[in-house]
Amino acid sequence: MTTQQIAAQISAYVSTALSSPAELLAIFSVIVAGVLQISSSFVKTMVPLRWLAVLSNLGFLIYGVMHPLLFMALMHGVLLPINVVRLMEMTRLTRRVHAATHNPDRSGIWLRPYMKSSKRKAGDVLFRKGDEAEHLYILVEGRVDFPEVNSSIKPGEIFGEIAFFSPERKRTLSAVCGTDCVLLSIDQSTVRQLYFQNPGFGFEIVGLIAGRLSADIARLRAQLVENPMA
Repeated sequence: MTTQQIAAQISAYVSTALSSPAELLAIFSVIVAGVLQISSSFVKTMVPLRWLAVLSNLGFLIYGVMHPLLFMALMHGVLLPINVVRLMEMTRLTRRVHAATHNPDRSGIWLRPYMKSSKRKAGDVLFRKGDEAEHLYILVEGRVDFPEVNSSIKPGEIFGEIAFFSPERKRTLSAVCGTDCVLLSIDQSTVRQLYFQNPGFGFEIVGLIAGRLSADIARLRAQLVENPMA
């Protein structure tokens, strides 16, 4: 096929497209979808990436339906609702992280939607000193004791987060259920996924840990003031 023949075919196709609003819409949709898909290669955060995926799926779906191209329409018809659901989940996460950032409460309650609930009996050992830190916890009901320091926590408090993020990932204390307890827990894999979906999640986790360390330092200073010879 010569260059002139190719140019003639392109000219005829463009003329047909311009005379048909439906064909013009199909061409515009597939061009925009292609540009969005290429643009997604340069996006680093997940929320904009999902937006690009949703719009790209929509463009390819319109083109596949109007031509029709069954495989293209089917593939993007399946991917579109999946990407929409994931976008909604990430948007909710972004809102929760934003709200947590402006909330002085550092108890970690905002993590609840991403945690698993479990019930434990009095006397159950959640972890021992020296164990690998695989989960961080929030106590919902009951009492959790730390025998090595003779202390306990109350419902609503987060615990186990410092070892969870420390380089060694080793528990520095044991945790035992002082009564029947209801706990929420989250593992390392889930935290990593949430971080990559929304980097702001990582900053909020840092704030959570910093708040706990500051509270621990303040408590130790108060103990030293009360018992200077201890």
